[in-house]
Amino acid sequence: MGYRNLRQCIDDLAASGQLVRIDEPIDPRLEMAEIQRRVQRAGGPAVYFANVRGCRFPMVGNLFGTKDRVRWLFRDALEGLARLVRLQVDPTDLLRRPRLYLDAPRRAWHSRPRKVRGGPVLANRTTIDQLPQLVSWPDDGGAYITLPQVFTEDPDRPGLNHSNLGMYRVQLSGGQYRPNEEVGLHYQIHRGIESHHAAAIRRGERLRVNVFVGGPPAMTIAAVMPLPEGMSELAFAGVLGRRRVPMICRDGELPIAAEADFCICGYLDPSHQLPEGPFGDHLGYYSLAHDFPVLRVERVYHRDGAIWPFTVVGRPPQEDTQFAELIHELTGPVIAKTIPGVHAVHAVDAAGVHPLLLALGSERYVPYEPRRPRELLTQANAILGQGQLSLAKYLWIAAADDDAAIDVRCIEAFLAHVLRRVDWRRDVHFQTQTTIDTLDYTGSGLNAGSKAIIAAAGPAIRELPSELPSNLSLSKEHGIADPHVAPPGVLVVAGPNYALQPEAVARWTASLDARDPINRFPLVVVVDDARFAARSLENLLWVTFTRSNPAADIHGVESCVEQKHWGCRGSLVIDARIKPHHAPPLVEDPEITRRVDRLAASGGPLHGLI
Repeated sequence: MGYRNLRQCIDDLAASGQLVRIDEPIDPRLEMAEIQRRVQRAGGPAVYFANVRGCRFPMVGNLFGTKDRVRWLFRDALEGLARLVRLQVDPTDLLRRPRLYLDAPRRAWHSRPRKVRGGPVLANRTTIDQLPQLVSWPDDGGAYITLPQVFTEDPDRPGLNHSNLGMYRVQLSGGQYRPNEEVGLHYQIHRGIESHHAAAIRRGERLRVNVFVGGPPAMTIAAVMPLPEGMSELAFAGVLGRRRVPMICRDGELPIAAEADFCICGYLDPSHQLPEGPFGDHLGYYSLAHDFPVLRVERVYHRDGAIWPFTVVGRPPQEDTQFAELIHELTGPVIAKTIPGVHAVHAVDAAGVHPLLLALGSERYVPYEPRRPRELLTQANAILGQGQLSLAKYLWIAAADDDAAIDVRCIEAFLAHVLRRVDWRRDVHFQTQTTIDTLDYTGSGLNAGSKAIIAAAGPAIRELPSELPSNLSLSKEHGIADPHVAPPGVLVVAGPNYALQPEAVARWTASLDARDPINRFPLVVVVDDARFAARSLENLLWVTFTRSNPAADIHGVESCVEQKHWGCRGSLVIDARIKPHHAPPLVEDPEITRRVDRLAASGGPLHGLI
């Protein structure tokens, strides 16, 4: 369905029973975010908040809260859009399968932004303090825009064809920002805006920035998409929305999305930064305050009847999980075209997306025995050099031809496949002193940490135990206790408080030898709360991969270094305890939880939704 604007989308959702309206006053500080999280967790509808406390603009959340709703919103466009993405990567696909592209000229026409002189978004002016002030978590540093569309153009090649539309969080209040004059803009170094800002700094110029909020849902999806090189977000939005994107283009001004609900116009000063944050982020922890660019606000526009869409991020799964699902659906099939030999890549949502990647590759060095990872390592390095995939901290990669049924999206089965085959003496490879996700605080500093590639090829070399050995004995001396098997082949144990005994795991591992029964488990994870981590695969993935830095926190039984390669003869041990330098996890405010519980009680506006 090609929605012209957000109001059309909301009306359509309401008519189809996929949206509820809440007329009771709801506070945008914490209360609205907790409602959003709980409705999304329940697989509920989109929620229209008609009465926002302290603000005259209504808000809408959970628009993209379920996979079925995302597919329904774009029901007429997804299949054709996927074909165009494939064609962008591999133009010869048109020659091989011409019938699939019979509608390509129409879609190509939709991909061309339409220049206009005016539009609904310019109807009214306002100020930053009049916008909805959403605060999602108790220790957030201020109010944020959580579904922004940040638009810039390349200073070296201005124009729509060289623009970037990205979703970079925007802090509206708090910190050291001057009210109504400055807002914070947090972007990461791999994003498109970074090259634009770098070019502006090199030229000694301000980088003009427009922040759109609302408008057709296709624009929101386009802003989060990691698109193939040469495919613009405006083109993507046009194809997904089945209509050309109208952009207000006037001399001397940065283009504005005509159908947006709101637009903040301003510029980044080349030399001005202020602390941005903290902000409760998608890893399930706060990203702390750090210096980021400041957007100096010049004008704020909004259309008549403007609606403010929002989302809430936190420990997965959240609404942004559906963005990841859609990204995989549209771009997953082109991975093999982009990276030779790679069949599939999956960023594991439960682990916070970037901390853990699973991949299938080709191991074609078959004349050489014994069969072992060779080509897989080349492919792994190529994966870690690709856009947002470069943020990965752990990459597990397996040879696809060892098992025709292996699937990167069947996480437990994939991990078991690798653990049956991996030889820790040779199959773990580190990249040290490198970059990691800005939001990941397990490393040695901001953007600084390490990566580990775990590769497996060849026949299984072990069976994975699903029960504790009767002769398993843990170390009281080192504070290791409470063992659990979850899943098979993985032993989860509790360790002492890291702040009190930081070397406990290293010393315990060094005290073991290859004869110890613990070595029946190829992977041992040391955590603070073993029962919590072992309760579900999701808990284990989250704790293990968001609380460890490979080079610092991987240990091994009977470890050694040979020709500068680290390996171990027994179990691989990951120290996934919380460390003092980690960011604090996200915890909801108990009073807000009680307030939302009252709204969900019988007779309340949320009864039956959560």
